[in-house]
Amino acid sequence: MGSAAEEPGRRVTTLELFFDLVFVFTLTQLTVLLADDLTFATAGRVALIFVVLFWMYGAYAYLTNQVPPDRPSRRLLLMLGMGAFLVCALSIPRVFDDSGVVFGLGFLAVVVVHTALYTRSHGRDSIWYGVPNGLAALSVTAAGLVDGPAADGLWVLALLLQFVTPFLAEHGPGRADGRSADVMRAQLGRLDPAHFVERHGLLLIVAFGESVIAIGTGIGDLPLTPGLFGGAFLSLALAVALWWTYFVRDEELAEAAFRATPAPSRWRLAMNAYYYAFLPMLLGIAYLATGVKKTLGHLTEHLHTGPALALAGGVALFLAGDVAFRAVLRLYPVRFRAAAAPAALATALIGVHASAVAELLALVAVLVVMLAIEARTAPRTAETPAVTPVP
Repeated sequence: MGSAAEEPGRRVTTLELFFDLVFVFTLTQLTVLLADDLTFATAGRVALIFVVLFWMYGAYAYLTNQVPPDRPSRRLLLMLGMGAFLVCALSIPRVFDDSGVVFGLGFLAVVVVHTALYTRSHGRDSIWYGVPNGLAALSVTAAGLVDGPAADGLWVLALLLQFVTPFLAEHGPGRADGRSADVMRAQLGRLDPAHFVERHGLLLIVAFGESVIAIGTGIGDLPLTPGLFGGAFLSLALAVALWWTYFVRDEELAEAAFRATPAPSRWRLAMNAYYYAFLPMLLGIAYLATGVKKTLGHLTEHLHTGPALALAGGVALFLAGDVAFRAVLRLYPVRFRAAAAPAALATALIGVHASAVAELLALVAVLVVMLAIEARTAPRTAETPAVTPVP
């Protein structure tokens, strides 16, 4: 078990936060893509693009935990990575039309910069990341040259290549020089818990900013009536309730769970908690922002299925991700949030059969009741965490 003396905790630098701001622009562009064509097919493609992008964001978050941007050469390389993510973001709205190759080349640059920086901490072991990530980027680039199912298939191939990368990182070096998978997991698990948890928390805060921007985008040039302000405040209340769901208890307990986990297990814990569980949370914010954009101009009307599901599904997806996050880190209870997720999804029926404002009210009510019951039944959870070390 790590001690505070062994792990003093490093703060996230302003350059890392700047990097996150650029990355979240990809999330903004995904909401633009979805808002222009609010269908299940586009929602699936948005999820596919974001899963591929978020893999490399996670790779950079892990990288800067190991290789702090504390000297000019590292800062310049990180800035190049920011520029490459910007290229990806700018090409997202037409990524399945005429800008797929541009996106792929930008993504390839993201991978190349990451691999170059990663050699600073893991030397030749970086090949076990760089090669599959590079092949994934080439697959995405090739997808820009074709249309329809072939393009979708190449995106899925990129996703599969990313999913096998952790296995290669654990077992590949051993085939080259005899190191065991346990030795590699211990090396990969040398994470600074304070920095790693704070970095992802700040990413979530920046992503919540997208839901606030969506309020302004949804209002546009509409007259500022009391009803419109009411809808805006309800949309803000949704974002605040989701912030409360994660930040009031989860972040501090997550750091404690990481510190209680031995290095060989910390690597997998980081993957499960901050990649697989964080994906639905961030996607949920993107879908919610899209729903807000599409509903604020129609508060008293019956909603179409797309906007109603974007609102309700965004909240439900965030809660599902948070349940997975808590379960992975053994932060209990999770049952109230697990029950709230389908309840939130069901509010789409209210939007379709009643009105947008009624759905917004119902979603806020679901979250407030969930948080109130949880606080009443476990009022001292945040003060007396009972963290079980993960084997």
